[in-house]
Amino acid sequence: MRVTRESLLRIAKETAQERAYNDKDIVAAYLTGSLLNVDPMLGGTADIDIVFVHKTQPKQSHEFVKLTPDFHLDISRRMKEEFKSPRELRGDPWLGYEMYDPILLYEREKFFDFVQASLRAGFDFEQPPLMLQRCRKMLSHGRQIWMDLTEVDEASVGPKEIRKYMKALFHALNAVAELSGPPIHERRLLLEFPARAEAAQQTGLVAGAFALIGANNVDAEKVKGWVADWKSAYTLASEKDGVDPRIDPIRLNYYEKAIKAMLEGAIPLAALWPLFHTWTISVEVLEGDHFKFWQTAAGELGLLGAGFTEKVDGLDHFIDDIEVVFDDIARENGLDVSTGL
Repeated sequence: MRVTRESLLRIAKETAQERAYNDKDIVAAYLTGSLLNVDPMLGGTADIDIVFVHKTQPKQSHEFVKLTPDFHLDISRRMKEEFKSPRELRGDPWLGYEMYDPILLYEREKFFDFVQASLRAGFDFEQPPLMLQRCRKMLSHGRQIWMDLTEVDEASVGPKEIRKYMKALFHALNAVAELSGPPIHERRLLLEFPARAEAAQQTGLVAGAFALIGANNVDAEKVKGWVADWKSAYTLASEKDGVDPRIDPIRLNYYEKAIKAMLEGAIPLAALWPLFHTWTISVEVLEGDHFKFWQTAAGELGLLGAGFTEKVDGLDHFIDDIEVVFDDIARENGLDVSTGL
C-alpha cells in the first residue's frame, strides 16, 4: 500500500467529519503533529495527530486507532473551555503552538477562527516577550521535577525515578527548542534537538543534552543490541493492565522502525530517547529477565546508583545554563530579566 502525506491528510479529514457527524458534542477538529511537516515519515511510519474539541467533558481523553501496521490515528480530546482565553494561550508552551498553526479539519461553529485570530493578534506570538514566557514556563516544569529528584535515594533508583528524570530533561530540552519553534515530541526529541539548538544559536547545549541521557557511555552498536530486549518488554507490557497508554501494540512499528532508522542515520544515538523512554515505561509493569535486561542497559547509561545522582546534578547545571541563556535574550531585547516583559 502506497502511503503519502496527502493520503494521510485525506484520512484525517474524513475521520474528523465522520466522528463529528456521529457526535454532536464535537465543536471542532484540527490536525497537529508531524503531518504539518513536508516529510512526516520516520522509518516509513507516522501517526495522524487529531484533536477534537468538545462542548462537554469527553469520556475518553486519548485514543489510538490502527490504520495499517505502520500508520495509526492518535486522537486527543479537549474541552472548549480550555480555549476560553486565547490571550493566555499565547503563553502556553504546548497549547499555544498547537493552536497557532494547525490544519483545520472540521468546525461546527466559528470556534477556530476566533481563537486563532486572538492568538495571532499583534503578530507578536514569536517575539521575545511571549517566546520567553513560553520557554520559561517549560523550563519551570523541568526545574520542579528536578527538585523532587533531589530527594531520591540513589540506592532505590528504578524505572519510576528514571522516568521522572527523563521527563525533567524532556522539558528542559523543549524549553530550548521553543526558542526557534514548537516543542519537539518524544520520538524525534534528540533527532531534532541539534538543529533546533543551532537555530537558537545554542549549539553548546547539544553535547550536554546527549550526555544527560548517557549517550557518551555507549555507541550505536551497543544500542542496536538492546532493540530485541526492548521490543520483547514493550510487547509484553502492552498486553498488561495499568501500563501507560503510550505503550500500545498499535504503536510498536511506529517506535521500532523509527529507532532502527535513526540507528542507521546521521545521528544514531538519537534513537536512545524513544527506545529507552518506552523501555523504562514498559518495565514499570514487568519483572524477572525483562527487568534485568533494562537494568543492565540503565547501568551502562550511567542512570543507576551514584550515576543517577551525578546525572541529577548535571541536569541542575544544564537547567542553570538554559536560565542564563534566557536572561541574556531578555537583556538583549531590553526586557526585565525576572519577568521577561
